[in-house]
Amino acid sequence: MEDVGFDVHRGELVAVMGPSGSGKSTLLLVVGGLERPDAGSVTVAGAELAGLSEEALYRHRRQHIGFVFQNYNLIRTLTAVENVALPAELNGMSYRKAVSEAEEALRAVGVGDLAQRFPDQMSGGQQQRVALARALGGGRRVLLADEPTGALDSHTASGVLDVMARRVADGAAGIVVTHDPSVAARAHRTIHLRDGRIERIGVARAGTVR
Repeated sequence: MEDVGFDVHRGELVAVMGPSGSGKSTLLLVVGGLERPDAGSVTVAGAELAGLSEEALYRHRRQHIGFVFQNYNLIRTLTAVENVALPAELNGMSYRKAVSEAEEALRAVGVGDLAQRFPDQMSGGQQQRVALARALGGGRRVLLADEPTGALDSHTASGVLDVMARRVADGAAGIVVTHDPSVAARAHRTIHLRDGRIERIGVARAGTVR
């Protein structure tokens, strides 16, 4: 990637589009601190990632950045509430408090009744909602989603996008990588990549996540 620069503010959802190989997923990994750039700077939730040690980067990522992937990445041997509570526990929260907050997060995304189910007992849309609850648990301020609706039918995808929109409206900053124009239409801005560069940046007609 080269000459890629943009800001995403709290309360804003930005979609990233482009052909395969344009750098969409790489961009998300760099912003999320999972890959380090060869040059330039990346500031997320008030920290310049290049200046952090591996341990500090891991802590910052765990505390402030939530990831949602197309394949959900839930731990199959944990229930929904345990999956959502785990990051908070790793951040030092007590088990009881982590579970209480996880139950609240699951209710917020519409799957509170599935707290004790394992991933294999849930539909794709339900698993994606659990993944969203986990991503934004513990007060995380940044949501990074890589094709979060790619494996879902249109009705279920719309429900997942509704949840994302509400959490962004509540103050999170979001970046979603997508091939789907209907997903990009829900964003405040759309960044179009080609060959590792920004080709253009478009603004949603309504100007708000909806």
